[in-house]
Amino acid sequence: MLSLAAGFDAGAWSWQPFREGIEQVPLHEATPSGLRAALLRYAAGARVPAHEHVGYEYILVLEGAQEDERGCYPAGTLLVNPPGSRHAVRSAGGCVVLAIWERPVRFV
Repeated sequence: MLSLAAGFDAGAWSWQPFREGIEQVPLHEATPSGLRAALLRYAAGARVPAHEHVGYEYILVLEGAQEDERGCYPAGTLLVNPPGSRHAVRSAGGCVVLAIWERPVRFV
């Protein structure tokens, strides 16, 4: 369970490799639907290449800032990317986000 009652402490979690420059803490995986939730920690300068959302994606920025072609999103921002939306994600200074995917993404 993810509890933010006492604030968020990224060091309290066991991080695993996810993509180059990005670590994860898997929180929930429901197959075969593809529903998934994870904490993602981006190192400064880390990027996720352009991808399309097949289902909804919800991102809550917990620390730092995340950005894409539409803007920069500081801690406390909730993003909702609907099915069919596309973007490439990056974090200049590093960030931690809670990501919830309704379906896996498709890289373009």
